Amino acid sequence: MAAKSPSQAPHGPHENRSSDLPEVLVLKPPPLLNIYGDDFSKKFRLLKASESPLPIDQFLATHARSVRAMLCSGTGPRINAEILRLVPSLELIVTTSAGLNHIDLAECRRLGIPVANAGDVFSEDVADMAVGLLIDVLRKVSAADRYVRQGLWAAKGDYPLGSKLGGKRIGIVGLGRIGSQVAKRLEAFGCSISYNSRKRKEFVSYPFYANARELAANSDALIICCGLTEQTRHMINREVLLALGKEGVIVNIGRGAIIHEKEMVQCLAVGEIGGAGLDVFENEPNVPKELFALDNVVMGPHVAVFTPESFQALRDIMIENLEAFFSNKPLLSPAMDE
Repeated sequence: MAAKSPSQAPHGPHENRSSDLPEVLVLKPPPLLNIYGDDFSKKFRLLKASESPLPIDQFLATHARSVRAMLCSGTGPRINAEILRLVPSLELIVTTSAGLNHIDLAECRRLGIPVANAGDVFSEDVADMAVGLLIDVLRKVSAADRYVRQGLWAAKGDYPLGSKLGGKRIGIVGLGRIGSQVAKRLEAFGCSISYNSRKRKEFVSYPFYANARELAANSDALIICCGLTEQTRHMINREVLLALGKEGVIVNIGRGAIIHEKEMVQCLAVGEIGGAGLDVFENEPNVPKELFALDNVVMGPHVAVFTPESFQALRDIMIENLEAFFSNKPLLSPAMDE
């Protein structure tokens, strides 16, 4: 039976309430909506492209003159100039991610469209994961666990020694919200901190290195905390890894493409660096198979941000940003270049 047109469809109390709510465009529902969709639907009318039979350009044309806000995530699609051109009424983009590499920020600036992100919501959880990966690689936690499970302790004896964390020289690439939390945690372990960022941070006393190679040459471990931009793509290449050295450890909780993955795999395979803790990869969810056999590599499926506590806080700040916008109040977490 053919669907009723809007003029034919009955309008109950729920439909009337929904039509009165502020509209928010959703090209692809972020994972957050799978858990807290009802909380958003009580406050906003979510226009979901994925639930429309129309092609994306026609769907956007339907709402091109009315919708003022968009909710998106790092899982895509990319919010590029073409998408923005199709929605000339858009006045705000809210992303559930901390990273912004899925949004054409230059085009948003040109059009005067502000962007709000997750702010500090993920910083502590991601910093915890960075430290956890570093400890795991240095102390061989996951590798030793496999050794025991496979019955090798009884068969072959004691497992090789790990390395102490305290006293290590830690280089942090990107001393923003997450990088600062990583530094705070590792200082408590007795590590010495230095960093590389686009510019020197006047409010910290850590040594600053103008480029990643110099930072690596003066570090025992390198932790990648920066965002992915055209400037940071493949910034951690073979030259930087060789400067880190045969005992050096690389940890990445930023974005996979910040490291030149193929060159990192080659360095790990021949022992040119000591190990890696990786929660992100260049072509997710595809991971280089060469890494699977390496005991000095610890991996996660891009889960550093995923805790129940962080998702609850993310729900709150996303809703609060949208409510602030529709009430003509300042955004809670406007995205700033770090």
